[in-house]
Amino acid sequence: MHDDEHWMGLALDEAARAGLAGEVPVGAVVVLAGRLLAGGHNAPIAHHDPTAHAEIVALRAAAREAGNYRLTGATLYATIEPCAMCCGAALHARIARLVYGADDAKAGAVRSLHRLLDDPRLNHRVEVTAGVRAEECGARLSDFFRAKRPGGGSP
Repeated sequence: MHDDEHWMGLALDEAARAGLAGEVPVGAVVVLAGRLLAGGHNAPIAHHDPTAHAEIVALRAAAREAGNYRLTGATLYATIEPCAMCCGAALHARIARLVYGADDAKAGAVRSLHRLLDDPRLNHRVEVTAGVRAEECGARLSDFFRAKRPGGGSP
């Protein structure tokens, strides 16, 4: 049995760190064999790096920890549905599972806007579990943008 709620809680902690730093509050963690390999949160502003999404930051740190860019058997937890770039990174890392919280109608590449992980032409398959602690994950984003843009909502 997967402890998805627990690991998503750690991803939410990472998202909180991003929000405190003024970044969009998205967090991610990578777990292998029941052990936390690494976590990460959005940091494109701080790192001056458009690729510094939470998932990329976490995958890079996990690969360093594992001593291998292939994270075979690992699970990536993300608070929001990954974008096309992050789905591509997950595929290249050969993660076994992706677990995410809230759907992303504007950039989600798992099932909302695109379905990149379902493409039968790809040589790797990723098991997907969506909606874990989705309300909390979505609320963190909504609250952030509401505070940034009074009277607004999402970007």
